[in-house]
This record gives sequence, C-alpha cells and structure tokens, in this order.
Amino acid sequence: MHDEEWLVAALKAVAHPQRLTILGWLREPESFPPQLRPAEEVGVCLKHIQARLGASQSTVSQYLAVLQRAGLVHCTKIGQWSHYRRDEAAVGRLTSQLPSVI
Repeated sequence: MHDEEWLVAALKAVAHPQRLTILGWLREPESFPPQLRPAEEVGVCLKHIQARLGASQSTVSQYLAVLQRAGLVHCTKIGQWSHYRRDEAAVGRLTSQLPSVI
C-alpha cells in the first residue's frame, strides 16, 4: 500500500469514535483484567475489550478488523481467543504524518 493510501485507511480507521477509543485503551494493556499470558506480550483478549466497550462480540470484532487492516493493531490467536495489541510504529507514523497533511 502506498503512503497516501495507507494514511487514508488509517485515518478512516480512527475516524470512528469507538475504534479510536479502543486504540487508546490498547496503549495501556495493563489496565485490562489479568490474562494467562501478559497483555504486553500477546495483546488484550477480545472478550476484555468487548466487556469494557459494552458492545457485542461481532461489533467489536468488526472494529478491530478495521484497525487491523489499517495496520494499527496486530492480532495473536491463542486457542480460540483473539488478542489485540497496538502497532506502536504504525501509530507513531500516523501521528507524525498528520501535521504534513493538515
């Protein structure tokens, strides 16, 4: 994906209030309930994100899929569970490019 295409996809991904909220929460994975494996290592389990957001599993999965397609989060599967963590390099890239386009 070219830089401009990636930037548009990333901006669209964070343009939704709940997706932006989730991305912000993932900045502090330790704020979620404990898991079998550290959230800093594998990410936060979808069920914890769902519980905090108070939305259905399918809705939260869709939000995270958009963030993942934009490259802002990564998913790690552990058994039947999906864990999500921020891609700090991509988030940094997004925030560093904003002043040059606005």
